[in-house]
Amino acid sequence: MKNLSRLLAAMLLVLVCSNVNAQDKNNPWQITIGINAVDFFPVGEDFPQGDYFDEFFNVTDHYNILPSLSTISVSKYLNNGISFGVAGSLNKIDKFGEAPAPDLSYYGLDGTIKYNFIEGTTLDPFVGVGGGYTWVDEVGAGTLNGTVGVNVWFSENVGLTVQSSYKHAFEDYLSKHFQHTAGLTIRFGGTDTDGDGIYDKDDACPEVAGLEAFNGCPDTDGDGIQDSKDDCPNEAGLAEFNGCPDTDGDGVPDKDDKCPTVAGLASLSGCPDADGDGVADGDDKCPDVAGPAANQGCPWPDRDGDGVVDKDDLCPDVVGTVANNGCPEVTEAVRKALNAYAKTILFDTGKASIKAQSGEVLQNIIDILKEYPNAKFNIEGHTDSVGSESLNQKLSDSRANSVKDYLVDGGIDGGRLSAKGYGESKPIDTNKTRAGRRNNRRVEINLNKD
Repeated sequence: MKNLSRLLAAMLLVLVCSNVNAQDKNNPWQITIGINAVDFFPVGEDFPQGDYFDEFFNVTDHYNILPSLSTISVSKYLNNGISFGVAGSLNKIDKFGEAPAPDLSYYGLDGTIKYNFIEGTTLDPFVGVGGGYTWVDEVGAGTLNGTVGVNVWFSENVGLTVQSSYKHAFEDYLSKHFQHTAGLTIRFGGTDTDGDGIYDKDDACPEVAGLEAFNGCPDTDGDGIQDSKDDCPNEAGLAEFNGCPDTDGDGVPDKDDKCPTVAGLASLSGCPDADGDGVADGDDKCPDVAGPAANQGCPWPDRDGDGVVDKDDLCPDVVGTVANNGCPEVTEAVRKALNAYAKTILFDTGKASIKAQSGEVLQNIIDILKEYPNAKFNIEGHTDSVGSESLNQKLSDSRANSVKDYLVDGGIDGGRLSAKGYGESKPIDTNKTRAGRRNNRRVEINLNKD
């Protein structure tokens, strides 16, 4: 018996020196080492025993106590407050109820299923049921056991356990009795793979050391955002940018900021726009003057200064009007001047060939047409009523085309000119007089307004 007590003491020393720093729910194993007392009196039997619970706490007269470590139990937590354990105990019996006993040896080996009412509190009461085998002076019998007790936790892992068990023997030669135990209890068994003080059961990142605030997950850059939710885990940043920094404070995180050291605009990926034209300064060929993106941030040129930029100006080198797409508009005075010149064009009699002396007049017409490079004109030929109508129609058409050809040869774009003869159908004077017929033989140049 002395050697068994020494063994129990050695086991206690090993456990106390073990690393058991873990939270309660992470410690499935529990070991208790202490002393036990065996009481044969209050079990409801005749003398020398007594009624149930009679003098239950009469330690002096009825308790058999071995003054050394005399019990050890080990239990494993299962789930929902339920655990299963085994216990071994030894004692020396010198009191059997009211009668003395001749120093009988006592050994017990028991298994118990326990239920803890409250978990995670300082006072941790429990009840249990189980069975075992008990020897008194080397004569043994099976027992059915009922247990009540309480754990009092001094820390997360160390506490005091006090319990009482009623042991009902299945054989008449082993008397019913109570066994009371009190001992030091240690909980252990938690695993902390990454050594961060948070056990794997509760560690969301059990392979990487982390912080309790993040359930064991790391925050490498220390910005208060755990790495798994941090878009920039190696750079301290802001929560509003998922952990990424905003060095220039422009509201665009550095990872998305093309100009991270200079405050800029979100619409330009964090780059500045000094002239406010919507083109980032780095891409703006004219960063101090507003201009369209299509022209790399520079204003469109307007060479003739007429208010219509060159790209939209059909006459970029001639002052015009906005209404006429930058080209000058043909005024009524110009139209009159053209027709005044056109009416003086002379042809050989009965032919479409232009007389040489009309060269100066035609050059004046060419000069006017060049001043209006986007304007289109209709060249119309007319005759008097002398001769057949069909010959007059053909002659007028030929003369109109002769004038057109002359103007094209003089540098006027043929696409701007159309030529058509009307014969004698549109007289402007009487054909009964020489003067009237002369007026009717004419060429007109009119503005095409289509």
